[in-house]
Amino acid sequence: MHTSGYANRATSLSSAAGNVSQNSIERVSTGLISEVVYREDQPLLTQLLLLPLLQQLGQQSRWQLWLTPQQKLSREWVQSAGLPLTKVMQINQLSPCDTVESMIRALRTGNYSVVIGWLPEELTEEEHFRLTEAAEEGNAIGFIMRPVRSDSYRRGQLSGLKIHSNLYH
Repeated sequence: MHTSGYANRATSLSSAAGNVSQNSIERVSTGLISEVVYREDQPLLTQLLLLPLLQQLGQQSRWQLWLTPQQKLSREWVQSAGLPLTKVMQINQLSPCDTVESMIRALRTGNYSVVIGWLPEELTEEEHFRLTEAAEEGNAIGFIMRPVRSDSYRRGQLSGLKIHSNLYH
């Protein structure tokens, strides 16, 4: 997982637990791009990692945008995953170039709490910079979903998360 951006770590001392919860949801970040590298034969692991965050972001008044390559999200899956059906939008059948540009435009608007896009290859430094800038401008989170190539399984690539953050470097 490749992450950049600044997390807003300000805490709010409020007497009402609901206000604290809502405040933390509304201030998740000032913009964040994260790359999730996953194995297509193990979708459950990716869901376990992302669903709690997507459920929390679903409590915001903003939309969730899914830019999928070919698959159409199932209404049943969205509901069973605990995501707000009325706040999930999907655009499918985009080319990788269109996915990056669409993510940049969507993140910049501020209308989405999260924008999720599937890409077959790693981002270039310029694409990552533009996405990060757009996420910060729109105070949104962007997830790049990238499957690990099947030939890297055979070469013995270690599975794991790669977390890059300017908070630690």
